[in-house]
Amino acid sequence: MSTVLVINSGSSSLKYQLIEMTNESVLANGLIERIGAGGDTGSSKHTVTLPGSEARSFTSEHPVADHTEAFKVMLAAFDKHGPSMAENHPVAVGHRVVHGGKRFFGPTVVTDLVKINIEDLAELAPLHNPANLDGINAAQVAFPGIPHVAVFDTAFHATLPPAAYTYAIDAGLADKYRVRRYGFHGTSHKFVSEAAAEYLERPLGELKTIVLHLGNGASACAVDGGVSVDTSMGLTPLEGLVMGTRSGDLDPAILFHLNRKAGLGFAELDELLNRKSGLLGLSGHGDMRDVVTAAGEGDADAQLALDVYLHRIKHYVGAYAAGLGGVDAIVFTAGVGENSDVVRSGALAGLEAFGIAVDPERNTSGHRGRRRISPDESPVAVLVIPTNEELEIARQCLTVI
Repeated sequence: MSTVLVINSGSSSLKYQLIEMTNESVLANGLIERIGAGGDTGSSKHTVTLPGSEARSFTSEHPVADHTEAFKVMLAAFDKHGPSMAENHPVAVGHRVVHGGKRFFGPTVVTDLVKINIEDLAELAPLHNPANLDGINAAQVAFPGIPHVAVFDTAFHATLPPAAYTYAIDAGLADKYRVRRYGFHGTSHKFVSEAAAEYLERPLGELKTIVLHLGNGASACAVDGGVSVDTSMGLTPLEGLVMGTRSGDLDPAILFHLNRKAGLGFAELDELLNRKSGLLGLSGHGDMRDVVTAAGEGDADAQLALDVYLHRIKHYVGAYAAGLGGVDAIVFTAGVGENSDVVRSGALAGLEAFGIAVDPERNTSGHRGRRRISPDESPVAVLVIPTNEELEIARQCLTVI
């Protein structure tokens, strides 16, 4: 067996997936929530699923003080429910790390120096990198003696040209404080762009692809021959498309205006743009399913939220098609992209003159795998490709060990 354990560590959660790499099958996946929960709120919740012909799922609750304790809980679940760690001991542990800055361009075997750099880059991702590092430290205790590999969300976008990653502010200030476009969701964009080439049975190197990763967080990426050349998220995951609770693009002078007129300080503005804007701010609903339902029932605020969301996607599709000098494929992925036929059709409506069209019957079919939703004769293939960031992390682990 050649298994890889993939870890996605949050500040109060631990997601994991054990993958058998000879056939890329999932042996187990799990989620431990409310790590560190104390007081009367009680215990952490652990859900583990064992896929297969007869999938089984188990849920338990117990105190989990920190990430080190979370790994003990995970290993105890393996002992009790399987799969056997003796028979499926991982050859490596892969870790999702959000921000690699300009320092990490690909999967990287974790060393003490790498951990120092991840910690230093926490100023660019204060909500994510510290939690990612907690997971790495705990995993090294639980799985000593095997390689631990960091896979960075920003790494796929390390190929952005200077014109795409440079902001037009004072160059010295930008250099001193590391202000530039880094981009995120890179692991997903890489997996999906390669899967699109495989689906179309065309060489990756000849394809011009626009990937639309539409979940609660959302980003667009222009991929030329398998290489990221532009992406919508910037210094942080706030820039770009409208998201569940994030504003995406806006005039930066709005912040000065709200500071002067509404008296909002930095912390309040941060809270506003990251947690109280986007679909939630416009409609009161942060989930696209609720927005679509409300809009269908005549809710004007929900309809406007949907229209703004679709307008922003179309804006990026047009910009990236121009930047690429043409486009061969547009790919929808992630929770909204994979499941909302309303979003897919609305985002590309009116682009038929550019060879971009959506077939209504294909778009609304119940199929949930990889599929084409554009007419066969359409010059631009419009695809739906379910993302699999865990598998991509596991694949990248094997390339460096």
